[in-house]
Amino acid sequence: MKIAPLADVKAQLSAYVEQAQNEGPIVITRNGKAVAVLIAPTDDDDLESLLISRSPRLQAILNQSRQSIKTGRGLAADAFWETVENSSEDSTL
Repeated sequence: MKIAPLADVKAQLSAYVEQAQNEGPIVITRNGKAVAVLIAPTDDDDLESLLISRSPRLQAILNQSRQSIKTGRGLAADAFWETVENSSEDSTL
């Protein structure tokens, strides 16, 4: 993993993109603080996973689920999969 100042990345973006593809993620800093990460996806599935994992909506759902589990309102594994199965059947109609 490499760390680079934003000004350098702006000036040489193509070179940093190539580095991200060949060497891995690059942490981009502004005034010494990390503000972004440049990551080259390996394929379309990897890109989709990266985008979904950073989705504010998904994060909110996960946080709500974690809170429900902490308060004892979570679903048992069997009930979860039954719910998933039922919602899959509903979405095909």
